[in-house]
Amino acid sequence: MQNTISPATIATTHEITMHIMMFPWLAYGHISPFVQLARKIIAVAGSSIRVTFLITKGNVPRVMTLLPCTPLISILPLDLPHVPGLPPGAENTAEVTEEGAELLKIALDKTKPQVEDILMRTRPDIVIMDFVQAWLPSLAKPLGIKTLFLSVFPASALTYFFATSRQLHGPNPTLQDIMKAPAGFPASSLIQSIPAFKAANHLNVFNTSFGQPSVFNRFMKSIEDCDGTIAKTCMEMEGKYIEFYKSEHRKMLLVGPVVPETPAGVLEKRWAEWLAEFPEKSVVYCSFGSEAVLTDEAVEELLLGLESTGFPFLAVLKFPSGEEKEEVENILNRKLPKGFKERVKGRGIVHCGWVQQQHILQHKNVGCFVSHVGFSSLMEGMIADCQLVMLPQRADQLTNSVLLEKELGVGVEVERNEADGSFRREAISDAIKAVMVEEESRGKNIRQNKKKWKEFLMNKEVQEKFTVEFVKSLKDLVAAPGN
Repeated sequence: MQNTISPATIATTHEITMHIMMFPWLAYGHISPFVQLARKIIAVAGSSIRVTFLITKGNVPRVMTLLPCTPLISILPLDLPHVPGLPPGAENTAEVTEEGAELLKIALDKTKPQVEDILMRTRPDIVIMDFVQAWLPSLAKPLGIKTLFLSVFPASALTYFFATSRQLHGPNPTLQDIMKAPAGFPASSLIQSIPAFKAANHLNVFNTSFGQPSVFNRFMKSIEDCDGTIAKTCMEMEGKYIEFYKSEHRKMLLVGPVVPETPAGVLEKRWAEWLAEFPEKSVVYCSFGSEAVLTDEAVEELLLGLESTGFPFLAVLKFPSGEEKEEVENILNRKLPKGFKERVKGRGIVHCGWVQQQHILQHKNVGCFVSHVGFSSLMEGMIADCQLVMLPQRADQLTNSVLLEKELGVGVEVERNEADGSFRREAISDAIKAVMVEEESRGKNIRQNKKKWKEFLMNKEVQEKFTVEFVKSLKDLVAAPGN
């Protein structure tokens, strides 16, 4: 597939009425929502809108595999400048440590001259950007280019963690500050507070590394300087949070929940044959995304919890980048509980590496998805027939789990120690059985709620209406006079 075209080609395409440039942060969990949004826009707008992806060269192959083969979506590659300490060739957070991710931000900041030159030459109508590139509106505004911040967080997480009133805490808020909802937060919300371990995790966004702006500062500057914020949500799911955001800021454009498209191809033979060995809706699938790394203690409790359910299971785990260079068999032999492999032989698999998650979740024999509640994975689980068990790790996941369990009623969060976030094997087993065992009254309500929301999310007319209204809001923004 050839998606890379020159800026000149864009500029001379006469039938295009709007040119949108998209510039995601260098993380798969951020790139995917931008790709999904591009696909939705093109599906509704037809040939009237062109989308150009701005991405570093190292990420181009991955982006090209995700984009449809159409001349309406193209890629402009950026050279990622060298930063001391960043491993050669590393251009995605999945390839580096947490410290490396901070260096990636510095490297992306250094693309500013390239980006400015591209904006001057291509003159897109709108740039849809991520939180890291908080400097971009200052380049775009003098050129008459509108900018929109695409939040990969749902509105509930965005307003809880990044409300304007959070700035009143100063640059170094306390644990108690974050445990409480911000001033003005909707009184009807069931996220009025979060436990200490979740608040402690979020405090990281206020840290500064290598003298650079904190994540919180980048977020707030992006929100304040852009012409609006795009949210992947709707009034039906998060109405009170959307209204709160609008009361604090200028504009929120709703694209609706971004439901993943049916995956291409078929499930790998290895997994298809293994899943076929078990009854319908009996298998537990467990995965925490491309970046979350569990501690050794957490891995042990998780696996022993899965074992004790009695259900067949597939657990997909990621280990620290240094360890991933080892043979997988060596890692597992060191990490797995004593005697575990022998006890679960034939019904339990622990896998390191990528799998076809959407295909697996859509398999008729998968009955439960144990997830970190990243929003992309969450949507994949919501439209599958399996039930949801949540073990949030970081960022928006910390409140996503509350939204899903307490407000939408579609899953169960694993019970944890509120001080340090640790969990026991019994908590894993109890949560899975709550949604998997037919006789559990709580599980019956959850299954009914999830069925209702799945029908809503899979309603093509509803989804198309969301996108049509979003595209109209983009056109209105372009037509509006500059600020």
